[in-house]
Amino acid sequence: MTYPQGGGLPDERRFFREKLRLEAAERFSQGDKNTVIARDLRVSVRSVQRCRKAWSQDEPGALASMGPESLLPHFAPRIAMEQSGQAASQPVAQEHSAPACGSL
Repeated sequence: MTYPQGGGLPDERRFFREKLRLEAAERFSQGDKNTVIARDLRVSVRSVQRCRKAWSQDEPGALASMGPESLLPHFAPRIAMEQSGQAASQPVAQEHSAPACGSL
């Protein structure tokens, strides 16, 4: 959950979630099933499924925390396009995306 004035999760909660994601990645490499991981980490099976999908596409790098929401460059792609002279009317894919693991 994020808040409009640069809030978001406190550091300790962000680190806790990152620890869970990295533990899940370790369990993925051991071949554990999603339901077993979800039960042991006390999260939803769907969260584990999203993490497994992200992990299978980019290994553990996809599961690392990206830091506080307030420090991410939300407008960087549009500014770069305008500075390079490209048409500002072109749609820009947002550069930032939260970790694919949802609540995990």
